[in-house]
Amino acid sequence: MDVQTYKKRVERAVEYLKSKIQENPRIAIILGSGLSVIAEEVEKSGVAVKIPYSEIPEFPISTAPGHRGELIFGKLYGKNVMLMNGRFHYYEGYSMKEVTFPIRVMQLLGVEILVVTNAAGGLNPDFEVGRPMIITDHINLMGDNPLIGPNVDEWGPRFPDMSEPYDKKLVELAYNSAKELGIPVYQGVYVAVAGPNFETPAELRMLRRLGADAVGMSTVPEVIVARHAQMRVLGISAITDRAVPEDLKPLTAEEVLEVAEKTGRLIAQIIFEVVRKV
Repeated sequence: MDVQTYKKRVERAVEYLKSKIQENPRIAIILGSGLSVIAEEVEKSGVAVKIPYSEIPEFPISTAPGHRGELIFGKLYGKNVMLMNGRFHYYEGYSMKEVTFPIRVMQLLGVEILVVTNAAGGLNPDFEVGRPMIITDHINLMGDNPLIGPNVDEWGPRFPDMSEPYDKKLVELAYNSAKELGIPVYQGVYVAVAGPNFETPAELRMLRRLGADAVGMSTVPEVIVARHAQMRVLGISAITDRAVPEDLKPLTAEEVLEVAEKTGRLIAQIIFEVVRKV
């Protein structure tokens, strides 16, 4: 797909959404597993607008387990927010441009802060399962990049700076908020791989040696595009399993989702505090 066609597709989706909402969102949150409590809180505001992806022109459809597939617009602590309930993954067969299509939509709607959440395996042997990890940096090992191809100059620079992919002030705010709430959290580096299989012991050893604390199959493409769009980004992972070669056990997606649900509730509390204070 050429860049002009892509640009027009994004604009069509934005035009449709603007006809459905009263106010443009300032904060966007990509909901991972267990974060439905955030959607419930926004719906309580009484002004929430829910729009299934299937109704939005040009929008991709989510196929991953545990992903609802809808945008929710409303208020959270008096702030205009947009929730993405169900994301797109590279392993589903989408192109990087499709995976990050919603981020471009957010950009054109005027979103300034992106909060992204995910489920991840803990590569750091000191990490306990069921705890959140605030992402301080990332490594892209997906073998692709959403910015490949002609650049849309009005969306961002050809060579965007990535010296601070995750906003330091937001990281600090999230960490301090967790501390106040009595929620133990880690801080660390997230590495993204293409998936969809879980990693081999040799791959896990390699990822750990590269300096990663947690591994997953999402987030990085969205963050690259959000930074290209000059958004401030906060990322939080739910550590759902121990990705440590020495004590590796067979793993299923169901087990990951179960832990992600529980950890997601803790992450939601942190996000509530961040939105309240930001």
